[in-house]
Amino acid sequence: MLESWSFLDTSEPNFRPLVVIELAKGTKEETIAWFTKRIVDKKGNGGAQLLVKPLVTENGDENVYLVGASHLRLLLGAEAVGLVKECNDNSMRTFTYSSRKTFKDFADDNHNFLTMAECQYIIKHELENLRAKDEKMIPGYPQAKLYPGKSIVRRLLTSGILVQIFPLHNIEELKKLRHSWYGRVKVGYQPLDEIRSYFGETIALYFGFLEYFTFALIPMAVIGIPYYVFAWEDYDKYVMFATFNLLWSTVILEVWKRICAIMSYRWGTLLMKRQFEEPRPGFRGVLGINPITGREEPVYSSIRRQIRIYLVSLPFVCLCLYFSLYVMMIYFDLEQWALDYHEENESYFSSLMLYVPSIIYAVVIEIMNRIYRYAAEFLTSWENHRLESSYQNHLILKVLV
Repeated sequence: MLESWSFLDTSEPNFRPLVVIELAKGTKEETIAWFTKRIVDKKGNGGAQLLVKPLVTENGDENVYLVGASHLRLLLGAEAVGLVKECNDNSMRTFTYSSRKTFKDFADDNHNFLTMAECQYIIKHELENLRAKDEKMIPGYPQAKLYPGKSIVRRLLTSGILVQIFPLHNIEELKKLRHSWYGRVKVGYQPLDEIRSYFGETIALYFGFLEYFTFALIPMAVIGIPYYVFAWEDYDKYVMFATFNLLWSTVILEVWKRICAIMSYRWGTLLMKRQFEEPRPGFRGVLGINPITGREEPVYSSIRRQIRIYLVSLPFVCLCLYFSLYVMMIYFDLEQWALDYHEENESYFSSLMLYVPSIIYAVVIEIMNRIYRYAAEFLTSWENHRLESSYQNHLILKVLV
C-alpha cells in the first residue's frame, strides 16, 4: 500500500474543508508557499498529500487556510493511523484499503463511512507528522532551524509563524446533533454514538461517564433522604449507610469499567495497538525506518532516554520533593512563632499575625507549583518520548509526586 501513494489520484473536485490553519500576520510569501507545498505534495516527496485553499476573511486578511482531503486520501489515511472499523461479520478489525469492501456500510460513493471526527483526526495526524527532510531552516526565517526528522508544524508553532490549527465545525451536522441531544424536552439517554461521530471518542466517553454517574447516584440519593430529614441518635443506622455507600461505590466503578470497555470496543479504540502508534509531533531524532510499520520516522535510542530519566529527571524530582518538605518545615516554624508571639502580646496585631504564615505558605506553594509544572513539562519533553501516551504518563507521574 505504501508503494501506491505515488500514483494514486487523491485530488478532489468538490473541496470539503475540515481543518483551519491560521498563520501569523505578515508571514512571508516564500514561507507560505513552502508550507502549503509540503501540505499538498505527494507522500513520496515528504508531503501530506492534502488539499489547501486560502480563506479571505472580512477584513481582507489572507493568513487563514482551509485544509481538506479527497475521499480516497482519507481512506488511505484511515489505514495509516490504524482506525478500527466494524466488518460485515460484526467483528472489529483495523481498516485496510485493500479489504475495504469487507467493512460494514462501506461504498465507494459513501462519504459518511468515516465520521467527521475521524476525518479531522486523520488530517491532524498528517499535518503533525510533516517532517523536515533536507531543510536546514524554515524558508524566510533563518533563525527557525530545522534538521531531518524535525516536526515542521511544531517548529512553526514555537517560532510564532503558525498561530493555531483547529477543526472546522459543520453547521448542519451540529444543528442535527443539538436537536437530538438537548434541543427538545425529553427524558432519555444521550445520543453517544452521534456525539462520538462529531466530537470523537474522548468527548463521547466523557459525556457517557457523566450520564452513567448521574444515574448511579440516584439509589444513594434516595436512601440518603431519610438520613438528611431525620436526626437519628442511633448511630448504627449511619454505619449501615456508610457501608452501603462503600459497597455501592465499588459496584458502580466495576460496572463502569465494563460499560467503558463495551463502548471502546464498539467505537474501535479498544483494539488499537501501541506498537502501531505514530510518533508524537515533539519526538525528535534522525530519520530511520520503523521495523514494525516499515515507515520512515525519527529514531532515537531508548538507552539515551533512560539515562536522561534516571540520571537527570529522577534526581531533579527528588530534589524538588526535598525542597518542598523543607519549605513545609519552615512554615511550621513560622506558625509556631506566630502562635508564641500572640500568646505573649495578646493584641489585635498579634491576632492578625496568626494568618501571615498561612498566607505566605499559600503564595509560595502557588509559585512553586507553577515553576515545577514548567520544569516537569520541559524535562518530559527533553526525555524525548516517542509516544504521546508515554509522554503523558511520565508527565502525570512527575506532577503527582
